[in-house]
Amino acid sequence: MKAKVLLSLILLCGYLAAPSARADDAAPAVPAACELPPYLLATESQLHKVADAVTSGKPLEILVVGSRSTTIPFSEDSSYPARMQAILKEKLPPSETVHVSVEIQSKKTAEEAAGTFVKLMEAKSPTLVIWQTGTVDAIRSIDPDDFRGAVTDGVAALQNAGADVVLMNLQYSPRTESMISAPPYLDNMRVVAQEHDVPLFDRFAIMRQWNDQGQFDLFSPSRGPELAKQVHDCIGRALAQFVLDAAHLGSAQQQN
Repeated sequence: MKAKVLLSLILLCGYLAAPSARADDAAPAVPAACELPPYLLATESQLHKVADAVTSGKPLEILVVGSRSTTIPFSEDSSYPARMQAILKEKLPPSETVHVSVEIQSKKTAEEAAGTFVKLMEAKSPTLVIWQTGTVDAIRSIDPDDFRGAVTDGVAALQNAGADVVLMNLQYSPRTESMISAPPYLDNMRVVAQEHDVPLFDRFAIMRQWNDQGQFDLFSPSRGPELAKQVHDCIGRALAQFVLDAAHLGSAQQQN
């Protein structure tokens, strides 16, 4: 069963990380497919260090820690970290330097990834870390309490090193929903986010919303490269707005 789940998730990541034939095609300013109800991007937690960097004119360094699903091979400009960087540069003043880098933690559980954070933070010194986690733990059926402890340790390590943190949960896939038990990992990430007052970007609920409303068909494998580009673009746009809102950067700091 786990082998089937892993294969299905690899296929999903392949569809969402497949190279697009023309990665530089211009996308609509506000694609209809990217629309979300406001509550899915709402958070009461704040990104104080992001706000301080922007208002003081310091470079905004963002590090995305995640799996291969953060990338699109041979088309990195279309990946969600790259799209987030592009949108932030559009929204923030031209004088603001924004740089988004990616640290791949392929096939690592939350505990394994968290164990690398002290050295990673010493090497990168980011303003903000976006930690994408949960999928590998769900596939391996890691004890949910152990998972919560690992996420807690990871968030604490990032905060102690001086970074703001955004947690990003699992991808939603209708193909694997009945094969892995996502709720315990989703719930524990919410608990950690609340306890440490960090924003949670609910990728699972966002992707399920798009699928359920027919904006994207995440079940069909027939539109791999096109679907990859569109979903990554929408995730990048949503994440950029989520960061701006959590930093409480109003119209005075944004271009539009």
